[in-house]
Amino acid sequence: MREIFIERDEPLLRIAIKDNNVLSECFVEQHSSGPKMGEIYKGRVKNIIPAINSIFIDIGLEKEAYMYFSNEIKSEGIKKGDDILVEVVKEPVNNKGAKVSRNISLPGRFMVLTCGERGINFSKRINSTEEKERILKIINDIDGYGITIRTEAVHASSEDLLEEKINLLSELETIIRKLRYSLKLGKVYGENIILNKVIRENIGSQCKIILNHEEDLNEVKSLIEKNSQVTVEKFDGSRSLFEHYGIEKEILKLRHKKVALNCGGNIIIDKTEAMYVIDVNSSKNIKGRSFNKTILETNIEAAREIGRQIRLRNLAGIIIIDFIDMRDFSQKSLVMDALKDSLKQDKGNIKIFPFTELDLVQIARKRRGKSIYEYLEEECKRCNNEGYVLKLSYIEKLIRNEIVKCEEESSINSFYIELDRNYEEMVREDIFSFLTNINSINKEIYLNFIDGIEGYKIEPLIFNSQKENIKNLKVNAYEKYE
Repeated sequence: MREIFIERDEPLLRIAIKDNNVLSECFVEQHSSGPKMGEIYKGRVKNIIPAINSIFIDIGLEKEAYMYFSNEIKSEGIKKGDDILVEVVKEPVNNKGAKVSRNISLPGRFMVLTCGERGINFSKRINSTEEKERILKIINDIDGYGITIRTEAVHASSEDLLEEKINLLSELETIIRKLRYSLKLGKVYGENIILNKVIRENIGSQCKIILNHEEDLNEVKSLIEKNSQVTVEKFDGSRSLFEHYGIEKEILKLRHKKVALNCGGNIIIDKTEAMYVIDVNSSKNIKGRSFNKTILETNIEAAREIGRQIRLRNLAGIIIIDFIDMRDFSQKSLVMDALKDSLKQDKGNIKIFPFTELDLVQIARKRRGKSIYEYLEEECKRCNNEGYVLKLSYIEKLIRNEIVKCEEESSINSFYIELDRNYEEMVREDIFSFLTNINSINKEIYLNFIDGIEGYKIEPLIFNSQKENIKNLKVNAYEKYE
């Protein structure tokens, strides 16, 4: 059974998917973090630089977006000062603005309407000629636009296909009107993109959706209104949804390089400047059996777990996997099959290359949004930005969960909190915000900074003698903390 957990806690929207109670994917969207993939903007051409084959576009944000020339763009005669519609295809990275495209696409559950293409195309997973002919009789060509039929269309009725086509055309016409008549540059389409995308691509039979926000509840219900096999449940607990269902702990584990395998082996995931490197080790898998069988067992289980970790951590770019050496070609085929099978549900653009002579496997995976690390971690200011620590905003969320948990079990209103000294300057600068973010404005908080602890430590204070011993650590929300 598939479960989809949707937690909105501004400014973050987090979505986790469990298949048969195993976490398989995690999506994060931060509302204040600039343009996101799939959003459509009205922009104005600011500069055209043929020497680097690029066009720079003001989309109403701090950084200009960019796109590369294409024959189609050249033939359109786009010039400086023109207003155009563009879609974000790659989010900003470091000092680089968003990469955009003129190929606008509006995705639905059964089809995708596109401006940059013509005619009707089918998903590669639709093999039935009979089914293609059925859909073609329902969905006619649209002059000036293209339609890509998705796999889900195979199970759709004629009425549902026609209704979605009409809705997508209406939505596109609304966007085009904004280009023509709106004077303001900026986003014209893109609310709830990640939520809509995850629901569209992941609901099926025996699916349960659990969420904590009323507006998301209404949005999800509108998306699944004709799917009677999907159940939706609103979570109203005092603790966060992810904490209640044990997802928070699993997300924190994604910071660890080492991932244990059931067979006793492990995989180690390292990030370099140019790529991700994943090393497979037999480790404790030394049960009394043949050496070759041990290697095969470890490599197959590793292949399955690697596919899951790539999706969970949203690893992108070049990924190199160093499997334990195998001499038998048939064993390599079994391992490769396991790896491909573990990645077949991946919606990203991914290519897996054959084994090299050194038993290395190369994977190229197109970047889709940010990796999970970018939402969890920030550079360590006390180690010359060479290491990473949990973000203070994430630490605050975890502390808040701990405090709520204590309040559920007792009426304690006083807490001792230890934080790594890496966070001291940020907290001292605005203690009011820190206490607000951990829901402790009206609580007694005793705060201490210690070198070398992993994130934080929190302890409820029950006795007055405990408070007396650390009274110098008590903080006041309305005074500058010294």
